[in-house]
Amino acid sequence: MQRFIAPFILCGLIASAASAAAAAQPATLLAGKAWSAYAEGDKNAKTCYIAGKPAKNARAGAGLMVSHRLAEKAFNVVTFNLGYAAKDGANAELAIDGKKFQLFIEKNAAWSPDAPTDAAITKALEHGKTATLKASPVRGATTTDIYALAGLAPALAAIDKACGVKR
Repeated sequence: MQRFIAPFILCGLIASAASAAAAAQPATLLAGKAWSAYAEGDKNAKTCYIAGKPAKNARAGAGLMVSHRLAEKAFNVVTFNLGYAAKDGANAELAIDGKKFQLFIEKNAAWSPDAPTDAAITKALEHGKTATLKASPVRGATTTDIYALAGLAPALAAIDKACGVKR
């Protein structure tokens, strides 16, 4: 009898795991050519974010994200994934249409130093045409990633709406 029940229990566990995995997938709010917008989590712990890759000099893993994390009351959090191990404690330089920002590097990402800088960068990204990020890997020459910002503003508007953020 147990031999006949065990497969049904196993099928039930697999179905439960599959539905849990499907529930954990972010919802696509906007899928653009260069920029996409996503949301995940429930109302109290919702995270909404945009993601895009460099238009020039793209490496595997390199990309830009701007996120709203409601549970942490963190909005417009700017993260540049570098796609390589970088010098911890070093700085990266971000220029958006000529306006410059200093970012700090931790492991393989560059971050702004505080929330006001996140907000300023996000505003510049929203209205800009090109963003250029320069950073240094642990080994090798400084890299330059160039992001085309066309399409970023609608993606940003989509996450603002999904997470109830007013601009």
